Amino acid sequence: MNKRIVAKQFRVGGDRNFGYLAADGISKKAVIIDPSFSPERILDYVKTNDYIVQYVFNTHNHSDHTNGNSFIESRTGLKVLHYLSIDSATNAKITNGALLSLGEFTITILHTPGHTYDSICIHVGDALFTGDTLFVGKVGGTDFGKQARDEYESIHKKLLALPDDIRVFPGHDYGTAPESTIGIEKKTNPFLLQPDFNSFLDLKKNWLEYKKIHGIA
Repeated sequence: MNKRIVAKQFRVGGDRNFGYLAADGISKKAVIIDPSFSPERILDYVKTNDYIVQYVFNTHNHSDHTNGNSFIESRTGLKVLHYLSIDSATNAKITNGALLSLGEFTITILHTPGHTYDSICIHVGDALFTGDTLFVGKVGGTDFGKQARDEYESIHKKLLALPDDIRVFPGHDYGTAPESTIGIEKKTNPFLLQPDFNSFLDLKKNWLEYKKIHGIA
């Protein structure tokens, strides 16, 4: 059983984007993920609840996730971390399997190429922040070539290897609920129910028709 971490979700505008704060409730040490279009709201929450921000991450480099970077950096004095960047405080390189401490918790970085090559997911405690790799009931957009294959491998080899009770916090509010779990997604996400990559790819190619048939928004 993974320890439960504080996970605060923010609706930050854009294309139904989510930003996040995850924290150790005892030490108050915190990480901000994808501050996007409303970094001031996240920092107001930090101040109100006496959190201490140790890290700021982007799950990938698309502008709807990086928009708030300059504001966050100017207010916290921290550099926003992303795939292959280096945390100056620990000298840790942000790559697959990188570990960073957050109070009594350990942040694990998962490199999950697909939607973009630099996509990462952030696993800490019982929470997984999936950016645009995995949504509630959907997966991130890709081409129908290498990106799709990479995304399939990333999800099946890294994300679905995690325990079923891990909470899933996506980068956008595209699903029927704002959050999920690995176990629920295994049972209900149509992309994860496909028996192999070719079926996964076929669903991507025919997603609009699938949504129409099944009444998915």
